[in-house]
Amino acid sequence: MDGVLADFETRFLEEWKRKFPNHPKVPLEERKTFYLAESYPGGLKKEIEIILSAPGFYENLEAISGGKEALAKMQKLGHDVFICTSPISKYENCVLEKYRWAEKNLGFEWTKKIIMTKDKALVFGDILIDDKPEHKGARKPAWKHVLFEAPYNKHVKDKLRITWSNWERILE
Repeated sequence: MDGVLADFETRFLEEWKRKFPNHPKVPLEERKTFYLAESYPGGLKKEIEIILSAPGFYENLEAISGGKEALAKMQKLGHDVFICTSPISKYENCVLEKYRWAEKNLGFEWTKKIIMTKDKALVFGDILIDDKPEHKGARKPAWKHVLFEAPYNKHVKDKLRITWSNWERILE
């Protein structure tokens, strides 16, 4: 969901600049890793957690252009589409807000199609579209990982890569 359907990165940077204006900022284009805590200088993990666990953070993410339309088209083509998303460890606001985000941005019917898990490898499916470059879990995933393009995953060369503007051509 975050980084594929919802613009996590822009919101995080806005909140980071607002709440911690004197701390170093890492623009999205300069991120080298999926994990925020690995992208920022040591000792800022607590500040990152403050932003991610704050009320309203997930609920107020902007939708990534083309995502809603792509989901609708996938369904129209006969695919059984679900949203597989991971909660953060301090989940109190995150879980509820991801459902609220889906209802507000995609429609109520999508709240019935959310799979919330820390281990996406446990979910059965044909394809997982995700911005996270690697998935390690309790078992080998049944799905093929298609990477949703982001600056922090550009180093990955062994996976199909998509955006919402090219997904049909890539996945045909």
